[in-house]
Amino acid sequence: MNVLLELPVSLFLGIAGGIAVGGGVIALFVVLDMIPRLAQLTQSYDKVHWYEGAMVSGSLIGTIADFWHFKIGAGPVIPAVVGLFDGVFVGMLAAALTEVLNVLPILAKRLQMTSYLFGLLMAMVAGKVAGSLFDWFIYRQ
Repeated sequence: MNVLLELPVSLFLGIAGGIAVGGGVIALFVVLDMIPRLAQLTQSYDKVHWYEGAMVSGSLIGTIADFWHFKIGAGPVIPAVVGLFDGVFVGMLAAALTEVLNVLPILAKRLQMTSYLFGLLMAMVAGKVAGSLFDWFIYRQ
């Protein structure tokens, strides 16, 4: 590819991908009313626009960073903290989705395991934690 075209095409594709992914993620959050629910739980209705801006910006910046393979050389501590926050975000997002969609009560009722609902939830959490630890410490090595 021509060197003069490579940067503009990469820039266009990165921004277009960020807008597409960000739009899809935000559409999911809007359809499931996750932002108003977050504002309700934290009693911060006046900061809803900050939540929306943070989600859109994070989706766009994350897509651009992934597209151009951004790397920050900060030693082992910073990636561990970022990984912890990523895990907390993904775990809370999964928990919010299951709460909004009532997946666990329906699953427990269908499997006739309503008395084991807490154990089922803990098994799911333990599986997520074990999978994340495997991915971070073994698979990515």
